[in-house]
Amino acid sequence: MDWYQKKAIDIIRELGTDPEKGLSSAEADARLKTFGPNRLAEEKKEHPILKFLKQFTEFIILVLIGAAVIAGVLGEWIDALAIMAIVILNGIIGFIQEEKAAKVMEALKKLSAPSSKVLRDGSLSTVPASELVQGDIVVLESGDHVPADLRIVESQFLKVQEAALTGESHAIEKDPAELENTVPLADRTNMAYLGTNIVYGRCKAAVIATGMATEMGKIAKMLQEVKAEPTPLQKRLAEFARLLVYAAGVICAVIFAIGVARGEAILDMFLIAVSLAVAAIPEGLPAVVTIVLALGVQRMVKRHALVRKLPSVETLGSATIVASDKTGTLTQNQMTVRSIYLSTGDLINVSGTGYGPAGDFRRDSEKIDPDKNPVLLQALKAGLFCNTAELKQGEDGSWAVIGDPTEGALLTLGQKGGLTKEGLAGQFKFIGEVPFDAERKMMTAVYRDDGLYYAFIKGAPERIVSLCSSVLASSGSRPINEADKGAITMSSDVFSISALRVLGLAMRTSKEPLPVHNIHQLEKDLTFIGLVGMIDPPREEVFKAVEKAKSAGIMPIMITGDHKMTAVAIAKELGIFKEGDVAVTGEELDKMTGDEFQRLLPKIKVYARVNPDHKIKVVKAWRGRGEIIAMTGDGVNDAPALKEADIGVAMGITGTDVTKEASDMVLTDDNFASIVSAVEEGRGIFDNIRRVVHFLLSCNIGEIFVLLIASLTGMPLPLLPVQILWTNLVTDGLPALGLAMEPIDPAVMDRPPRDKAEGIVTNTLIWVMLVQGVFIAACTLGVFTLELYYFEASIIKAQTMAFTVLVFCQKFHVFNCRSAWDSVFKIGVFSNKTLNMAVLLIFSTQLLLIYIPSLQAIFKVVPLSLFDWAIVFGASVQPLVLMEAVKALWPSERKR
Repeated sequence: MDWYQKKAIDIIRELGTDPEKGLSSAEADARLKTFGPNRLAEEKKEHPILKFLKQFTEFIILVLIGAAVIAGVLGEWIDALAIMAIVILNGIIGFIQEEKAAKVMEALKKLSAPSSKVLRDGSLSTVPASELVQGDIVVLESGDHVPADLRIVESQFLKVQEAALTGESHAIEKDPAELENTVPLADRTNMAYLGTNIVYGRCKAAVIATGMATEMGKIAKMLQEVKAEPTPLQKRLAEFARLLVYAAGVICAVIFAIGVARGEAILDMFLIAVSLAVAAIPEGLPAVVTIVLALGVQRMVKRHALVRKLPSVETLGSATIVASDKTGTLTQNQMTVRSIYLSTGDLINVSGTGYGPAGDFRRDSEKIDPDKNPVLLQALKAGLFCNTAELKQGEDGSWAVIGDPTEGALLTLGQKGGLTKEGLAGQFKFIGEVPFDAERKMMTAVYRDDGLYYAFIKGAPERIVSLCSSVLASSGSRPINEADKGAITMSSDVFSISALRVLGLAMRTSKEPLPVHNIHQLEKDLTFIGLVGMIDPPREEVFKAVEKAKSAGIMPIMITGDHKMTAVAIAKELGIFKEGDVAVTGEELDKMTGDEFQRLLPKIKVYARVNPDHKIKVVKAWRGRGEIIAMTGDGVNDAPALKEADIGVAMGITGTDVTKEASDMVLTDDNFASIVSAVEEGRGIFDNIRRVVHFLLSCNIGEIFVLLIASLTGMPLPLLPVQILWTNLVTDGLPALGLAMEPIDPAVMDRPPRDKAEGIVTNTLIWVMLVQGVFIAACTLGVFTLELYYFEASIIKAQTMAFTVLVFCQKFHVFNCRSAWDSVFKIGVFSNKTLNMAVLLIFSTQLLLIYIPSLQAIFKVVPLSLFDWAIVFGASVQPLVLMEAVKALWPSERKR
């Protein structure tokens, strides 16, 4: 039997404590030594040096390290140092990113109360929250943080805000009564949990769990147990690197074997094989991809998305499922009155959302002025006076409530009608109030004005109606009848079906003072005023965001701790839930078999009254189907699922520190629409990575064929290892960064997400790169052969020409890679200024290499004449001419 199912007196006995005196100091010290302090345990931290060394364990990085070692052994120190510089730079970038993450436990600790009022040795004292033990009796009041998991023993008008833990958007009423049935955490009305806050009333409660045994501790344990997995991009790059290395190894082995069989010196053939290996592996790829992602991160910041882990940028672009929390993510986390039913039978619709005072009142399409409608005016006053909350406007103009969100909604309602509590204070004098309690289900406030006494009452509609003897009419009041009661009940039901939270409003007027301290005499012969229906409304921008996500082939689903009816209503309004879809509660999910859950999974669009375990179960189920799932949320209860998901998205404003630290990305404006923008950016980044790989690999294929054909035909090497390395790291690297700045395709969100099995390099792209690489090789070898055999130039002159043609060929070819199908002239030759600057810079550096003597010695080149340059440019522009012709002649219907 759980704590919430036991009677308070039985719990006191079981814990060996006293509700009036608490534990003795000696007993508390003994329990503290036995069970440990009330703190969340922390995983052993990984040493920074070990974390740095792990940056060098990826397959392609190990291959580059091996290539650097071989180059060093062969005396090619420039090559070796250049490769190692790239490897170390890549490792530093990755290490810095990881150091910014993994602070989950520190954030969780911030939610713990620093101190707590506790009964010890029969007196009330304040002790550090870390010293609380099971059996302690704590005393809490409005404004206090709950310091441990508690079973309430006594309470007066207690309300607890549990949104961070359960996702419930409004404060929960609590009392000591035991609960008979098994209920989810959000419905345990006699419990208070670590990390939540008292917003109203006071209580005395027994500590039943501390530290890692609390519900917050269980979440902390889940976060520790969720292990990070490689992102789709990391997996694709690893597979791509292995394929590349194996292919290069086979080619090198074949060339080496052919040369040795032909009688060539073994050392010479080994050098040629190493040159081939250097040509085959795009040494700059890891660094370029890292920089591409980093540039994407900078662009995403402008779109209100702060990425904490670089590979997550591309992962979001692969997302097929977005599992979103409701409260504060899809909705505003600001209760708003939408409808008012007046005692006159009028149904008033209220515009505006959130706590801002903008909005008006309409009956059908007719605008209503509260000053000209006495019943509506009285309803606004009742909501204002029967209220203990406050509205505050921040420096940025936004409004926030201090106190119960439901009461905040009533204050905003009054402001929309031009009324404020402060503005009426000069006319109405406060006499006293009877706070809300769970038994009465209502609150009463008494005021005096001009010799008359007024009691304003708000509460559960059925309770209010049962105490009413009259209804308010435009010209006064009249006796209530059965037809009135039926209309009120029907309106309340309609509001409830629409997932509105319903409150009844009533009043009582007297010439004699009203007995504030005699509830039974005070709360009788009431006059019914009306009903207000309120809800935490959807964010305005979310409607378009959901529509855009669905058009992009992404399925949005809602996972919330709120009630099923409310969740479904919001989901329907947003377009997440449609006819034929299914909504389930956490309790229903627990009763499902694994097969039933898997069968219903594609139809379930709403999960309500769920706990952290359920959220993780949903995330794992979708991942088990091979889907890429993004989980959004703001509460502590979302953190484990955010860490389990392929990408966790936290809210930056309303999100807890725990959630932010567990996430891969934080939305700085808490806007669900920013997630869709981030998906768009992620897709664009993957396209740019594919462009970069297309460019680098087609260039490397060209280099391979240059060396392969030369070695097979017995020609001297057209390119030297240092020239190949310069080409791969510098002259290819800078234009690749230019490609990374290519604008996003406007139609990127009109296509479905990529298949998870689709790699960076597709079969079609392989053939395209092969053709382009062979053509680049043909241009390079053609000029080399022309120089060496027709013009009978020296080998160093022929190698200089081949080196220059290769570099320039690749720079013209980079414009082919901007689009697979569209002409560079259609896209705009000058639309990517970064790329153009990079190409001009490479042309300039090539001139420096050829004409500065000190660089000539390093790169083993000689100066070229104007006639030589004419040959170079004539050959180098051919890859661009070829692909422009192909794009022009290719049937347009086959281009997409």
